Amino acid sequence: MKFTPTLSSNRIISLDVLRGFAVLGILIINIQSFSMPGATYLNPTAWGDFTGINKIIWIITYALADSKFMAIFSALFGAGVVLFTERMAEKGVSPLKVHYRRTFWLLLFGLAHAYLLWYGDILVIYALCGFFIVLFRKKKPLTLLVLGILFLFVGSTLYFLFGISIPYMPQEAVKGILISWESTPELIAKEIETYRGPFLEQLPLRIDHALEMQTSVFLYYFFWRATSLMFIGMALYKWGILSALKSKAFYIRLAVICLAPGYLIVGFGLDQNFAHEFKMEYSFFLGTLYNYWGSVLVGVGYISVIMLCVLLAKESLIVNSLKAVGQMAFTNYLMQSIICTFIFYGHGLGFYAKVDRPVQIAIVFAVFLAQMIYSPIWLKHFKYGPFEWAWRSLTYWKFQGFKK
Repeated sequence: MKFTPTLSSNRIISLDVLRGFAVLGILIINIQSFSMPGATYLNPTAWGDFTGINKIIWIITYALADSKFMAIFSALFGAGVVLFTERMAEKGVSPLKVHYRRTFWLLLFGLAHAYLLWYGDILVIYALCGFFIVLFRKKKPLTLLVLGILFLFVGSTLYFLFGISIPYMPQEAVKGILISWESTPELIAKEIETYRGPFLEQLPLRIDHALEMQTSVFLYYFFWRATSLMFIGMALYKWGILSALKSKAFYIRLAVICLAPGYLIVGFGLDQNFAHEFKMEYSFFLGTLYNYWGSVLVGVGYISVIMLCVLLAKESLIVNSLKAVGQMAFTNYLMQSIICTFIFYGHGLGFYAKVDRPVQIAIVFAVFLAQMIYSPIWLKHFKYGPFEWAWRSLTYWKFQGFKK
């Protein structure tokens, strides 16, 4: 039987708007990895100025964005697995066969992204989790929610156990964790020199960083965290929450219920990290647990706000722009890496470790604006973003129509 991708007229608008919101927001945090030594992503005191406006910007971005947009992105991926397999089944096609082929190509895109552009890639993580979560696509939403919470508990328990066991670890193990947390002046200087250098000289360090993310960090953090949020996203989709099918009052209540305690938990955790002066012994593991849980609540709160915006201002300029950004989320995510690595790495402008946080945020908003402008323009002339087109063509084993 012949089968084709979903037509734009059959897309769920709220999912596209939410996806656009998430892909833009995730750059607020990712910009740190693009522009500064890797240790600063976890530990803001590891390198550079952490006073005045730099400190204020970090606090705001940590509270509002850190792990929150990744939570939304992960939930959307889970929802997308359910939606995609349902539509394949409706067309009389084996959902698992096409899903695994689609996810295999996502994995290859992610590997190329991680090793050739930027080690902070999330596509490999999603593909690896996607091979697993599809097996639960037919479960009831309550079962999926329970699974999501259970996986969150497992992940946070691992972090808690790592945290309390630091005093009993061998000194070599503690030294390795400390280097990951605050690095050393020599390693930071080498990292800066490498990423300011030619493309080929960057590869060994980028490969090391990417492999660490895709192996050890994946096993003790990303698998549990991403899978849990994917399960939660599957549940939210099945309940109609992600499709803007609930009432305005429902989304207002859900936003208040999630955002208020979520921000309190995140804020308390932030206060504790400052009280412990971002010491590795506390902040690496135990100090992250507040944001680990609080970001899930804040993420669901953000989802509620976006669904409310869709219901109240479906045809507004901003909502329509976000919808276009979301339709091209794959392209826009990769374009953020292309743009930022050109700005910061040596094969481009070479501004790595040369700009402080205010300039980083200015770049983020410039990219926001550019993607919100060019995405609607692009989709007036083409059916898909270029990377969406490539992914779909590979998934369906047939070149898809590109121009409208």
